[in-house]
Amino acid sequence: MSLPAPVRVSPLIKFARWSLLSVGVVYGAFHQSRLSRRETAKREADKEHKAARDAKLAQEKKARAEREIKELDALVQGRAVA
Repeated sequence: MSLPAPVRVSPLIKFARWSLLSVGVVYGAFHQSRLSRRETAKREADKEHKAARDAKLAQEKKARAEREIKELDALVQGRAVA
């Protein structure tokens, strides 16, 4: 079983294929660059807000712990929790 001879592809079709491939690669590189810059800016903004967010979370955690200690103390002493 032999394969048929390959079909000759028109130079115009070859040019169109290679052109579209090149345009796609250039567009992909441009789009990746744009998305990378956007993500870098977002990471920097998140890094700036992280310190404030961490301080707020630590303060809330401390307040919860103090409230829990008061409630446990009240339970141990048999008082009603206010």
